[in-house]
Amino acid sequence: MVYINKLAEHVGQEVTLKGWLYNKRSSGKLQFLMLRDGTGLVQCVVFKGNVSDEIFESAKKLTQESSVEITGTVKKDERQVGGHEIDVKELTVISIAEEYPITPKEHGIEFLIDHRHLWLRSRKQWAIMRIRHRIVKAIRDFFDDRGFVLFDPPIITPNACEGTSTLFETPYFDLGTAYLTQSGQLYAEAGAMALSKVYTFGPTFRAEKSKTRRHLTEFWMVEPEMAFYNLDDNMDLAEEFVEYIVQTILAERKEELEILERDTTNLEKVKRPFPRVSYTDAVEILKKKNHAFEWGNDFGGADETVISEEFDRPVMIHRYPSEVKAFYMKRDPQNDKVALAVDMIAPEGYGEIIGGSQREDDLNKLLERIKEHNLPQTFFEWYLDLRRYGSVPHSGFGLGLERTVSWICGLDHLREAIPFPRMIYRNTP
Repeated sequence: MVYINKLAEHVGQEVTLKGWLYNKRSSGKLQFLMLRDGTGLVQCVVFKGNVSDEIFESAKKLTQESSVEITGTVKKDERQVGGHEIDVKELTVISIAEEYPITPKEHGIEFLIDHRHLWLRSRKQWAIMRIRHRIVKAIRDFFDDRGFVLFDPPIITPNACEGTSTLFETPYFDLGTAYLTQSGQLYAEAGAMALSKVYTFGPTFRAEKSKTRRHLTEFWMVEPEMAFYNLDDNMDLAEEFVEYIVQTILAERKEELEILERDTTNLEKVKRPFPRVSYTDAVEILKKKNHAFEWGNDFGGADETVISEEFDRPVMIHRYPSEVKAFYMKRDPQNDKVALAVDMIAPEGYGEIIGGSQREDDLNKLLERIKEHNLPQTFFEWYLDLRRYGSVPHSGFGLGLERTVSWICGLDHLREAIPFPRMIYRNTP
């Protein structure tokens, strides 16, 4: 058996393919079967003069998504999808599909999400999943090649990074309530103190009651954490990281981007250095554009979009008001009102894709922050130990995988950036 994406290696040879009928058309003694096998598409031509009557009739009876085994000769044809065509000699029906619910006509988004398990077979969803796969590999390659160690944090935690208001609760035996993690960061800090440079990569959960196109309740995050890194080091790594991901996809997923009809002009501009502006300067940008905003508030999606329009690549906004940031973020020694935090805002209205900071490494100041945020110190004793035993300056950030996929693919909604989206109004299929 040969896969469609390897047909270039078999031109002029007879091969056997196994897959599903994507669509078909006929013209008298010719039937044109578009076959997909998960790696690509290829047109298979059934000519009545080259096959038995039985095979020709079997081909006629094929329905959309019927599974088949086809043997034939590979021909190079640049006019066809994938640049090749199969001259069919043999055809074996594996399974005749029932009437397929997703047809070439327009379907509403709710219908498509209800049939997500089948929608994934469509050409555009196939392209998105392949780009997602390559982004994941690029993420791992980037950190692995730079001496980082993969560090797996728990998904079930006794406390939250930033309070419990947006966490999913679960009863945990005789120990009371536990939570599904919203971040692996606190545990990554422990990893950095042991291994110097680590990254966590896995699912996270937010019980945030948001219905925007930028939110999911279950999503994937990659979170590097580095000992002896300050905020500037953190921002240097973040921009190198995002540049690497985008340029990798541009180089290795051209076909998929074309299927998505993605205009890559703006993606091609994603190269270092990225612009860096303080929160205060970002507020001034909003004011100059007559966009109502008060210093001290956190930026919303609309605010981020307006700011990003000033730049042709991702912009890093740093030194946010301390009051709107998490307890573990270190405050600027030069200005206690701002935290050494940074958010990276993607262009084209895709919003925040990275959030990070230099962490508070002073034990007494961290204790103050925990009290200010009314967090139970008991649950954080292990975290405080990281400051008691050899505390060092350290930093890290988190990148949302689905937001990154959505931006690079040019999607309208995060729900298409993950195989089975979970939103506040949906937990099926």
